[in-house]
Amino acid sequence: MNIDWIHFTPWTSLGGGILLGIASAMFFLLNGRILGISGILGGLLAPRRGDITWRVSFLLGMGAAPLVFAALMPPEFLPVVRIDATEPVIAVAGVLVGLGTRYASGCTSGHGVCGLSRLSPRSLVATLSFMAAGFAIVFLVRHAL
Repeated sequence: MNIDWIHFTPWTSLGGGILLGIASAMFFLLNGRILGISGILGGLLAPRRGDITWRVSFLLGMGAAPLVFAALMPPEFLPVVRIDATEPVIAVAGVLVGLGTRYASGCTSGHGVCGLSRLSPRSLVATLSFMAAGFAIVFLVRHAL
C-alpha cells in the first residue's frame, strides 16, 4: 500500500472531525435531535408543523458552507476534486448508498458519529456494516473487476 503523502491531510481531517463532533454534540444538547443528514432530509418528505424551517436551513447551510469557504480562502487552500468514475457509476453508487441508508435506518453521520457516541449497539452494527461494504466494494473494484 502506498500513501499519497502530498494529499494526506491528517491535521485538516482531525480539525474537521473535531468540528463535526462538537456540532453533533451541540445539536443534540440544544435540540434533543440526532445530527443524521438522512434523517434531516427525510423529515422533509413527510414534514410536521414547525419542522420545516430548521431542516431547510440546515441543508442550505451545508450547501452554502463550501461556497463561503471558497470565497474566503486563497485559491491554493482550495482542494482539487477528482472523481475517477463515470456518471452512471456515480448514479448507481448513489442509489446503493440511499438503499443502505434506508435499510440501516440512518446514514454514516447518524450512526457513525452520533450513534457510536451514545454507545448504541444498533449504530455499532450499522457502522461496521457500512465499513465492511465499503472495504468489499473497493477490493472488488481494484482487484476483481
